[in-house]
Amino acid sequence: MSVTPRKELGQHFLVDENILGVIGRLAELRPDDVVLEIGPGLGVLTTYLADRVEVVHAVELDRSLESRLAERLGGRTNARLVIGDALSLDLAALDPPPAKLVSNLPYNVATPIVVESLDGLPSLRSWCVMVQREVADRFFAQPGTKAYGAVSVLLQLASTRTGFHPVSREVFRPRPNVDSALVAFRRTPLPEGYAAIKRLVEAAFAHRRKTLPNSLALAGFADRERAATALAQISRGAATRAEALEPREFVALAAVLEPAEC
Repeated sequence: MSVTPRKELGQHFLVDENILGVIGRLAELRPDDVVLEIGPGLGVLTTYLADRVEVVHAVELDRSLESRLAERLGGRTNARLVIGDALSLDLAALDPPPAKLVSNLPYNVATPIVVESLDGLPSLRSWCVMVQREVADRFFAQPGTKAYGAVSVLLQLASTRTGFHPVSREVFRPRPNVDSALVAFRRTPLPEGYAAIKRLVEAAFAHRRKTLPNSLALAGFADRERAATALAQISRGAATRAEALEPREFVALAAVLEPAEC
């Protein structure tokens, strides 16, 4: 049965099984693992996972792939297919709860899936995801660089990187016009008040060319004067931009702003 990838869903199916061993190594798969896979596509990775772990929850938005996936899985009872949108499903209700996210993520939703899973899926202990190389570079980018942004701050506050592997365009069909990479990272304890920190970070980078007081004001998070005063309390000037702050400085800034703003 022929399947046509849907561009609007960011589908680039994994077809080269040679990359599976790299994924397994970076994901540190164990026989007792419960794994979440988002965007299984044609089931190449799903089958590999099901043969090595206890349970795989495979979440696929494209209902037209359901029969193809079922055929590929060949009756493996530990592979549980869920048809729906991973961004709106209650993934925290999956039973048993997943401890690892291992996925070739659809390009157009990779960043929100990863960001929302940091606090939305507390059962997750580790991630191994295939994403665009540009997105992969953002995840653990350093302050002051072009790639550094809200996703960089949030991932570095919630996890530590454990692996990175560039991926050839040839492992996908259709062949994408961008490079990809595997990124693996492991959970670290969320800082206290993470929800407020997350709102602050997203507001800070909402207008990244503006100074922090202006960006926070434009995002409706805090007025300029209050933001400037808070920056002074963490030894930063009012002309500071979001990209200059280290992840832990956002924690400190949120703590200062929290009584009035969060």
